[in-house]
Amino acid sequence: MSQTVARALDIVGFVAERPRSLGETAALLGVHKSTALRLLRTLETAGFARRRPDGSYAAGFRVIALAQQVLDQLDVREIAHPHLAALAESCGHTVHLAALEDDEIVYLDKVDGSGPTRLRSRIGRPAVLHTAAVSKAILAHLEPPLRERLLARADFAPLTPTTITRPEALRAELAAVADRGWAEDDAEGEPFVNCLALPLWDATGRVRAAMSVTALAAVAPLPALRERLADLRAVGERVSRELGWAGPPAADDTKPPTHTPTPNPLHTSTGTTTEGITP
Repeated sequence: MSQTVARALDIVGFVAERPRSLGETAALLGVHKSTALRLLRTLETAGFARRRPDGSYAAGFRVIALAQQVLDQLDVREIAHPHLAALAESCGHTVHLAALEDDEIVYLDKVDGSGPTRLRSRIGRPAVLHTAAVSKAILAHLEPPLRERLLARADFAPLTPTTITRPEALRAELAAVADRGWAEDDAEGEPFVNCLALPLWDATGRVRAAMSVTALAAVAPLPALRERLADLRAVGERVSRELGWAGPPAADDTKPPTHTPTPNPLHTSTGTTTEGITP
């Protein structure tokens, strides 16, 4: 890489962090101000930098456009699938990926666990907003207007004795999810199915999708699934970083678990096949 190109790339990253003065830019590069100014003006002409009224320089709007193009090209399923497959193999449970698509939270991928038990969830099927752990993991981190628009479409039907059936109760649960960093489905959609989900972050610092580990309660009660939290977090962080995430969001979903993870002693197959699962 030529020295000029390397310097230009350094400047773009530098002014993208916050507005910088000509002197700061020159100091970064270790060059005279005239050299830094020449580079800044070239970047300004190309749209990669812009001069502010106070004389400082910030990232140009072309950087924003290119960043959006990169984000639009990211295939979350393609990026996440190898990690989901590895997690399913290691924990033996079914792993799902879901994302917000056109005002619906939809399952994008599913990897069955290693046992003969199969959850008949379907890729492309909408997740139930008021019960599914993946729905809660996404809803908890949306901007309030968007979250409320989605919640207005939820029917809050009582599917099991543990289903949340009141909007205010779900809002309280979503606040708890945002605080602790993961979501749970405590047999809320089906009486015999538990689920644990974490959000996946992208380069903008926003939740792009959610991934979950789902199991029959007879195979892994919710406390046993919580013992997989450290594994789920590790996979979630790897996927998020491949999506461009640079660090923990404001609501820290990477804080360590409050217990020491242990191997799941309940991973024994019942040979059961279930219908209509909505993890």
